[in-house]
Amino acid sequence: MSTATRVKLSIMMFLQFFVWGAWYGQMSKYQLVQLHSTGDQVGNAYTTFSLAMLVAPFFVGLIADRYFAAQKVLGILNLLGAVVLYFITQNTDADNFLYLILAYCLTFAPTLALTASIALQQMRVPEKEFPGIRVLGTVAWIVVTNIVGYYGFGDKVAIFQLAMYSAAILGVFAFFLPDTPPKPATSTSVSQILGLDAFKLFKDRSFAIFFLSSVLVCIPLSFYYAMANPSLTDAGMQNVENKMSLGQASEFFFMLMIPLAFTRLGVKNMIIVGLIAWIVRFLMFGYGDAGSGEWMFYIAIVLHGVCYDFFFVTGQIYTDNKAGDKIKSSAQGLISLATYGIGMGIGSKLSGIVLDMYTRPDGTKDWLSVWLVPAAIAVVVLIIFVLLFSDKKKPVPSEGELVTGPL
Repeated sequence: MSTATRVKLSIMMFLQFFVWGAWYGQMSKYQLVQLHSTGDQVGNAYTTFSLAMLVAPFFVGLIADRYFAAQKVLGILNLLGAVVLYFITQNTDADNFLYLILAYCLTFAPTLALTASIALQQMRVPEKEFPGIRVLGTVAWIVVTNIVGYYGFGDKVAIFQLAMYSAAILGVFAFFLPDTPPKPATSTSVSQILGLDAFKLFKDRSFAIFFLSSVLVCIPLSFYYAMANPSLTDAGMQNVENKMSLGQASEFFFMLMIPLAFTRLGVKNMIIVGLIAWIVRFLMFGYGDAGSGEWMFYIAIVLHGVCYDFFFVTGQIYTDNKAGDKIKSSAQGLISLATYGIGMGIGSKLSGIVLDMYTRPDGTKDWLSVWLVPAAIAVVVLIIFVLLFSDKKKPVPSEGELVTGPL
């Protein structure tokens, strides 16, 4: 890969996650403060992202991969997204916001796969070249959340304005990316795109338990994405966005620890550690405070690396090894649809219902009770996994397998 191509792909990946990081973690606080949304409305807004993730594979697999150059599709989707974001910045109605954010997510979700596809198709040795480019996404998330935190507009419409300008820049820049033409017509079916070919893996009880655990743990994961920011803000923590970026920093560190952890612990113990970390972090969010108990908040934030990497990234590698070459893509597609589509969709909706359930008559929130719900779910998942999952192998992942998941 030439230096010019590497630079372009790195800028693309940085802008992709800069756009996402500008609004995603702060959206709930914006809704609660500026739109006076209910908890259910907040949950529904995050559910739109999961709905869009269910549609994205059809768009990329049946349209983008077959008929149009990927970089042009990326450019058009981002420009359309910038237009939708403009209307979001003009909106002041909580109900209308739901339809607008759904429209935006439908333009955004396919770009996650498109950027990865554009980058990978320019590489001769992806397992060596991709990590150095993908890591720019993590850097971008840290940068943008620190910008939001430094200027203190996490609860203001400026988060969508920042995303709008960034999406417009990426939309224009995409047309200057290396050409990634559509693939020749193949026999790829809808079942392959959805990952249905991987259903044969369910004959293995342990894989079935892992799959169920992955779907269930995405329910508490949704609580974190939707509720962590407003919870910490209500507790009186200052510069919340800046401090929450420590979670992405820890993710970067623990990503590098995965090869060693695989050798020492194996798949089952790594996933167990990840599940225990989820339980601990929710308890820390619930019992912490911005005074003498602020250290609990820091632990909860920094545990993000263990929670995400040791469960989701480890799970992707486990799935990859279980599937084999023939259904590898189908298996990963099935896991993605089940987790980010179904699991997080259920979790987003449930988090809003729980927030309303524990909202007092004066409008204040009983955050301890809110956080005990995902903690309890994580405990149930842990028990199921410990009792029923077994893994006889301790596979060592290749370098390229450590960067496949989102933040």
